[in-house]
Amino acid sequence: MAFVAAPGYQPVYNPALPFRNPIYGGLRPGMSVYIQGVIPHHVHRFAVNFSCGQYDGTDIAFHFNPRFDGKDHVVFNSFQSGSWGPEERRHDGFPLHKGRHFELVFIVNMGGYQVNVNGLPFYEYRHRIPIERVQCVHVDGDVTIQSLTVVGGGGYMGGGAATLPSFPPGGGQMPGFPGGNLPILGGPTYNPPVPYFGMMPGGLSSKRTVIVRGFVPMGAQKFVINFKVTSTNEIALHFNPRMNENAVVRNSLLRGSWGNEERNVPFNPFLPGQYFDISIRCGNHRFKIYVNGQHFCDYGHRYSAFQMVDGLEIDGNVVLSLVQF
Repeated sequence: MAFVAAPGYQPVYNPALPFRNPIYGGLRPGMSVYIQGVIPHHVHRFAVNFSCGQYDGTDIAFHFNPRFDGKDHVVFNSFQSGSWGPEERRHDGFPLHKGRHFELVFIVNMGGYQVNVNGLPFYEYRHRIPIERVQCVHVDGDVTIQSLTVVGGGGYMGGGAATLPSFPPGGGQMPGFPGGNLPILGGPTYNPPVPYFGMMPGGLSSKRTVIVRGFVPMGAQKFVINFKVTSTNEIALHFNPRMNENAVVRNSLLRGSWGNEERNVPFNPFLPGQYFDISIRCGNHRFKIYVNGQHFCDYGHRYSAFQMVDGLEIDGNVVLSLVQF
């Protein structure tokens, strides 16, 4: 069976560069592109291009080009009819560092591209070419891409009371990632504060998927993701990475008591100083949990009426960059 990514959430993991990720139907206000990666020590420069075709020499609506040349800076530009336009540059507050992870979010709005780096606003580039002409995101140069996601359409009002950025935020595919018509209940919420709580309208249903992305800070001890029944305060799934124990605990809190912990995992991706990407899919009999594109574990339902699960709670030593359900 061919893999089909969830509409509006189409990740690709660890692509070889140069890499072109198509945007079918073109770019629209309310969409965003989310990239996680690592800057190698030998870096000279790399580029993220919002291109109007999937071939060399095509027009480029937006060229994002960090340069590490001793006077580190970022160049912004457009390429049209065979010529580059006037460059825009930012030298101050250069947020990318050799040997470190990074996170880029390109938020498309009516006026331009809002660029956020490592959770903070960095630059706004005004449109020079209509965004509807953009057909793909092209990444090349001295960089390692761990994940790239086009998040698009369907609004951007994520769950909970988290503050949205000032510009409204909005793929490739990978075998083994949860696929096959996975509805996403709401648009993404970017950089929500912790503790975080969001209501999931209508509750969970089979094939519903919750996405949580973030960063484990240095010195972190643990954090939790709880799927709650708000009417009873029960927890159907307690997902609890414990960096101080090198463990990831899963459990349920039902009728006032915790059940038996589950701890067996094939690997531990939650390390201080690392970004993570968690996808939790609700099935008829279990939760299927993926981390950084790999199947991590299953958790059989202990709360059988999972449709009553209507709250998402995140707390602990974690920095959130995106929550979507």
